[in-house]
Amino acid sequence: MVLARVTLDDVVAARDLLAGVVVSTPVLRSRVLSEIVGGPVHLKCENLQRAGSFKVRGAYVRIAKLTGDDRRRGVVAASAGNHAQGVALASGLVDTRATVYMPEGAPLPKVEATQAYGAEVVLGGESVDVALTRAKEHAERTGAVFIHPFDHPDVIAGQGTIGLEIVEQLPEVGTIVLGIGGGGLAAGVALAVKSLRPGVRIVGVQAEQAAAYPASLAMGEPVVVDPSGTMADGIAVGRPGELPFEMIHYLVDTVVTVSEEEISRALVLCVERAKLVVEPAGVVGVAALLAHPHAFEPSVVAVLSGGNIDPLLLSKVLRHGLAAAGRYLTVRIRMSDRPGALARLLGTLGELRANVIDIAHERVNARMHVDEVEVKLQVETRGQAHSDEVLGVLGNEGYKVFVG
Repeated sequence: MVLARVTLDDVVAARDLLAGVVVSTPVLRSRVLSEIVGGPVHLKCENLQRAGSFKVRGAYVRIAKLTGDDRRRGVVAASAGNHAQGVALASGLVDTRATVYMPEGAPLPKVEATQAYGAEVVLGGESVDVALTRAKEHAERTGAVFIHPFDHPDVIAGQGTIGLEIVEQLPEVGTIVLGIGGGGLAAGVALAVKSLRPGVRIVGVQAEQAAAYPASLAMGEPVVVDPSGTMADGIAVGRPGELPFEMIHYLVDTVVTVSEEEISRALVLCVERAKLVVEPAGVVGVAALLAHPHAFEPSVVAVLSGGNIDPLLLSKVLRHGLAAAGRYLTVRIRMSDRPGALARLLGTLGELRANVIDIAHERVNARMHVDEVEVKLQVETRGQAHSDEVLGVLGNEGYKVFVG
């Protein structure tokens, strides 16, 4: 198949170039997702790739094909983190210097990892799109070669090697579900897989708060959105790439979106049930399976595209995911401000086997009577049914309960 200046032969050549540089990541069966979907579901674990994501594939192919003069001028890139690490690692392997522009709020572990691979990091701006603009200006000013994170044939061919591995590792694959930011991963995988197995369904997934592709596909051309408010920073891209958009338009069967709550639930599942640490952008495929379990024809492969997550963010997302699953309950309880009242409340929760992990009092509030106190509790429960039981018992005992 030939499309938009990228061919299957390009992907095969990219795999040869990547031999000994990247690892062929495992495809692991997920029992819990298989039960939810009603057929085999496997996870393609690019979170276990070198530098923690699939990005090193495309970055290395692009940089390794530069001429000697290009390498002497160095390279420049822009990224929220994963492409940054891929470019930094690839640059070190081919002995060229790298400068990477990253948004001001880029996760600290990604910044530090990029520096550790030898790149110079320049922070600034609020988004990847701003960083892209600054990186292009740097290229024009210095002569450095700009390494686009997704809008280049070599990058797309490199990412497409994941598709070759999936077809070889799981020949019976029926559906591949993967995240979309700018579109390089989806374009490359779709090209490789559709060239070899035209009947395989390719489903792209975006975060609701950064979903440029549904609107772009509806308009027939890339459109701009404001990619703000999502924890999935790795796919928070405001405008699809020209080349990936053309390929995705023809090769990807559908693009769906997932909410922040669905992303956090998926991350909790991967950590708790699959024992895999995955970043929010890397888990959106799993989020789509949880949100629409019967919309995907088995055998399904969900691509876990990256595992570079700030531990502080991981703790916040896990709490968010536990709350979404009904296992982390936050309630405000208005009750009489009398001696022993709090002890009785905590005794009730203890009898229900609900674990109180935080408590705060508020006594001055225009909503309350002078003899009332409002107690805010964070409680661990065993799931949604247990949370419902806790709320029901508290209500039956006369407490004024407000959730959230």
